[in-house]
Amino acid sequence: MTSDPDNISLILRALRFSALKHRDQRRKGADASPYINHPIEVAETLWSVGGVRDAAVIAAAILHDTVEDTDTTPAEIEEKFGQAVRAFVSEVTDDRTLPKPERKQRQVEHAPHLSIGAKQIKLADKISNVNDIAVAPPNWPAERKSEYLSWAESVVAGLRGCNPRLEELFDETVRRARAQISPPPQA
Repeated sequence: MTSDPDNISLILRALRFSALKHRDQRRKGADASPYINHPIEVAETLWSVGGVRDAAVIAAAILHDTVEDTDTTPAEIEEKFGQAVRAFVSEVTDDRTLPKPERKQRQVEHAPHLSIGAKQIKLADKISNVNDIAVAPPNWPAERKSEYLSWAESVVAGLRGCNPRLEELFDETVRRARAQISPPPQA
């Protein structure tokens, strides 16, 4: 992506919209950071690590949780950001009407069938979530954290081949998170 004003405008509008929609939300981690930090981190990881320069993918990364976690609709995303952004957001949005175990299983099953852009968003999202387990973990028992990491690895198995640099960062982040959960025994 060059410094095309339309691309920059799309990304800035997505940032503003996402910040507004997530303004009262906090992450589950011990530090309860503002939720908006998560989609910003996902977009920044795509840009700086993944080398993603598609403005629609970056904007969709910023908006990836708005339909799932706020009152935003897919139609609203399309109206404000276009069909391509809506398509990516829709691909990575869970159906909140389903029970959580079914939603998690669907992520595993659908991962191989996502578009390349959606795979990259999903991968950067998992990197951010796994990093939180290592750096600012929610108040979960070690077993639940370990189960989350295993599930994230199952989802990412279906995303492999979309971006080697993101995949490498995911693997490194999982290793670090596992070491935090189960540090090696002291001699």
